[in-house]
Amino acid sequence: MNSGKSTSKRKIFNDPIYGFISIPYEIIFDLVEHPYFQRLRRIVQLGLTNLVYSGANHTRFSHALGAMHLMTQAIDVIRQKGNEITEDEAKAVCIAILLHDIGHGPYSHALEHSIVHGINHEEVGLLLMHKLNQEYEGQLTMAIEIFTNKYHKKFLHQLVSSQLDMDRLDYLRRDSFFTGVSEGIVGAQRIIKMLNVVNDELAIEAKGIYSIEKFIIARRLMYWQVYLHKAVLSAEFLLMNILKRAKELAESGEELFATPALHYFLYNKATKADFEGDGPGIKFFAQLDDSDILSAIKVWSGHNDFILRDLSTRLLNRQLFKIELQNVPFEKSHIESRKNQLDKVFKAGGAYFFFEGTINNTAYNPESDRINILFKDGKVADIAQAADLLNISVLSKQVNKYYICYPK
Repeated sequence: MNSGKSTSKRKIFNDPIYGFISIPYEIIFDLVEHPYFQRLRRIVQLGLTNLVYSGANHTRFSHALGAMHLMTQAIDVIRQKGNEITEDEAKAVCIAILLHDIGHGPYSHALEHSIVHGINHEEVGLLLMHKLNQEYEGQLTMAIEIFTNKYHKKFLHQLVSSQLDMDRLDYLRRDSFFTGVSEGIVGAQRIIKMLNVVNDELAIEAKGIYSIEKFIIARRLMYWQVYLHKAVLSAEFLLMNILKRAKELAESGEELFATPALHYFLYNKATKADFEGDGPGIKFFAQLDDSDILSAIKVWSGHNDFILRDLSTRLLNRQLFKIELQNVPFEKSHIESRKNQLDKVFKAGGAYFFFEGTINNTAYNPESDRINILFKDGKVADIAQAADLLNISVLSKQVNKYYICYPK
């Protein structure tokens, strides 16, 4: 078995956020080169957000590499403070963060709500990791244990998935950079320098508390300004209904243009069982990316089915639905009035032209896992109690907003 490092595979990537990113282990290079990971080059990190922020075309590939880069820095800092991370553990946690998004489908979560049911991107990602582990003769075993929080050092899992993980530190800064929304800028380097481990949990040294407060506020602002932006939501709902309509037509026997990968999911009721073992689901999912969806929508914009044609044309030409957003539920009479108007125009297809629901934003949730602040006297406190500039407990409360969405 290879020791893990090789000069022939110590490549460098030039990243717009961090500059030069080095590949720390030979297995990391091999995983980056694998088709499962290369697929992430063809999946945009922020889905349809580029319809609002035109620069938001960065990929899940660059995000995964960025998160892995931050992980190498975090490992160095934690080791310097006297906490043991073996070379095998360092390699495993780098693999875990590198592959944390490998199960994402095209355009973020659109597939999970339209043509793929019973399995989410986290489950798909884990299945892909297990297949890679077989291919690389068990070299991902510890990484999978860390990823699934089954490894005995819990803080390693927190570095991969928690309220202060390397995933969030990278995507906030990266998404802020590419959207131009400066409110999302976080001091990732400063936060990493303040990392420590207390009782097998990550903690931030007290002098880094203001950076954490800014991180939590940045997260709240980025959700409202970018991830849950009204126009982005409208575009995502449009895409989901395009795929739902295509699936309905496919199930009725209508022949639709689709790449082989997309064709499989349109014409088959793929379940979780189809993704396990040697099932066809995982094979076709690993071939599916943004280009499959976009090319189909371009062709569907000329389809003879009015609903599919109209929705596809709207998305291609950015003729998005109007979205009403408010802090209290809509009056039933208002919703029924909108639906009746749509039924008159679109007849039986009216349901495809109306959406309603809620969105929520929780900047910090101490009930899932805390962000610990470590004071000089060794005491540890939750950020919600330790913060002195702002009332973090207010940001801990979930904010709900209600929406209805329909053609202008």
